[in-house]
Amino acid sequence: MTTSFSGTRVLLVISGGIAAYKALDLIRRLRERGADVRCILTSGGAQFVTPLSVSALSGNKAHTDLFSLTDEAEMGHIRLARDCDLVIIAPASANLISRAAQGRADDLASTVLLATDKPLLFAPAMNPVMWQNTAVRDNVALLKKRGAHFVGPAAGDMACGETGEGRLAEVADIIAAAARFLAGDGPLKGRKALVTSGPTFEPIDPVRFIGNRSSGKQGHAIAHQLALAGADVTLVSGPVSEPDPPRVTTLHVETAAEMLAACQSALPADIAVCAAAVGDFRAEEIANQKIKKTSDTPMTLHLVHNPDILATLSAGNSRPCLVVGFAAETDGTLENAKKKLVAKGCDWILLNDVSGGKVFGAARNRITLLKKTADGEISAEDWPELDKKDIARDLAGLIGAHFAARP
Repeated sequence: MTTSFSGTRVLLVISGGIAAYKALDLIRRLRERGADVRCILTSGGAQFVTPLSVSALSGNKAHTDLFSLTDEAEMGHIRLARDCDLVIIAPASANLISRAAQGRADDLASTVLLATDKPLLFAPAMNPVMWQNTAVRDNVALLKKRGAHFVGPAAGDMACGETGEGRLAEVADIIAAAARFLAGDGPLKGRKALVTSGPTFEPIDPVRFIGNRSSGKQGHAIAHQLALAGADVTLVSGPVSEPDPPRVTTLHVETAAEMLAACQSALPADIAVCAAAVGDFRAEEIANQKIKKTSDTPMTLHLVHNPDILATLSAGNSRPCLVVGFAAETDGTLENAKKKLVAKGCDWILLNDVSGGKVFGAARNRITLLKKTADGEISAEDWPELDKKDIARDLAGLIGAHFAARP
């Protein structure tokens, strides 16, 4: 069965060596599986394959220069380092492995490797004697100690005429190694997560409803990042235009009552992240036919409270070990969020200011993370404005660290 990389962003670093030509096939195979591939070509790599070839096959610009005014204005090396799910270095030369181990930042590739917080997968390719050199072995051991992973090298005939261990791993083996990361072999492996996302639509009659402007961008991004961290994720989504995240079980609902039922069907779970903007109210009675405008007399709509999904998940015998909620506030934001943290019974709250309609549908957000401390106090940590995908990544990292610290 072909591994799907749909929705996955891969950054491929191509360094110098005759094996660089195989990187072109690697780009093709990743894209065939649905990955969005961006590439960095070192000066050595550009001696063997051209930026034009790399760009044509990846469908994205080939990045080469750390000090490119155009690149820094459009994307920047920091965003390039962060806006991906996995970094593959293939081929990884002895020189680039050495610079990565030393923490050098003297070209675009080494700077990105130093700036990224994503998994690193090195596919070395070099002369067999070089591969066995103590300096190279020490550099590899140091990178592994820091969390980097390696695939290959393979043994066989080399372009230099020698035979031994040093050939670039086969493209299929690199793909398989990447798939192991993206299948969720991470810090939340074995954990079950429940995420809610998007709005709820509460019908008034067959054509009208009460809803809100939530796009689902944040909740869907959280579900994706938890899956990348290894969790078995169920996403309960209201009506959104966001695509279902890869490697996530998505349940589609419309109303708050349907969302609660879907959440309860997904229990037990270790983690619950309630990112959905659930409507607080619904119509007391739903008309069977479209309500006609018969006069200029104002119409009265009687509303009743919807079930409180966050509070319900935070209570009872099936309560997840960690329950995280969101607080979308327009005034008195911090104090209201603290009250919500206590009233709902959850463990963490992510506060965001939605006054003036900001946040909903936007790509970026600024949040404050509130946590209950061991002494019963509430801590508040302000995060800088970030892309919602970066917020999701950082939240997944904190959740992973939370469970790693548990007995």
